[in-house]
Amino acid sequence: MPEIRHFSETLIPAPQLVQFRCEAFNVRTEFQPHSHSWGQLMWVTSGVMVTRIGGQRFLAPPEFVLWAPAGVEHSCYNHKLAKCRMVDIAQPLCRQMPPTPCLVSVTPIFRAIADDFYAREQYIPQSRADLRLCRVLIDQLHLSPRQQTYLPSSQDKFLAPILEALEHCPSDNTSLAQWARRVYTTERTLSRRCQQDLGMSFSEWRQRLRFLHAVSLLEQGKTVQEVALDVGYSSASAFIVMFQQIAGATPERFRRA
Repeated sequence: MPEIRHFSETLIPAPQLVQFRCEAFNVRTEFQPHSHSWGQLMWVTSGVMVTRIGGQRFLAPPEFVLWAPAGVEHSCYNHKLAKCRMVDIAQPLCRQMPPTPCLVSVTPIFRAIADDFYAREQYIPQSRADLRLCRVLIDQLHLSPRQQTYLPSSQDKFLAPILEALEHCPSDNTSLAQWARRVYTTERTLSRRCQQDLGMSFSEWRQRLRFLHAVSLLEQGKTVQEVALDVGYSSASAFIVMFQQIAGATPERFRRA
């Protein structure tokens, strides 16, 4: 059974400017839908989480940060152990941020400042120096590129059950033609629905899914060979090529970083 968790805004003070938080989630933890009066940035430092913000579903690797605007309902779920960091941003500072949920590819300066606060356990900045750093962090956030999703979903009657099955078993190597026969349609129709609903090909979507799960498995200490097999590759070398194309580093270098 999943562990059900609830959020109470009365237990967490609203940020005066910026405040930092971190959470650890057990296997199969489900955080119930909630909202708060401030904006929030969230990113996974370990594991993979599925997050819904304003009715939109997000599943993203660690290099992306999720943005939840103030007052927008959101929830999350993780199949395996996960750790998440959050930055709460006071409502007046959210005015230059998007009014809708999105992914933010934050700058290295943003990362460095956030990592410094977490390393010093300064979750509620108070000194003048720390408040200045928070202003720089907000400035860097406004400069960061944004996009809508990393692993999009679909409500299409043919495509939705296929994507759901693959999320439960990323190692499944069933071809698009085989899937088409299973859901009683054609490969051409499925290929067209992928481009329309996902904005990418079926193979690219599956590759992104495998990358996300590979990150989680590497963090659990599995070998590269084990991870390759677990996400559907017949050899470690093919898996390493895929991983390096997306992450810009080999699996071992990514894990050490």
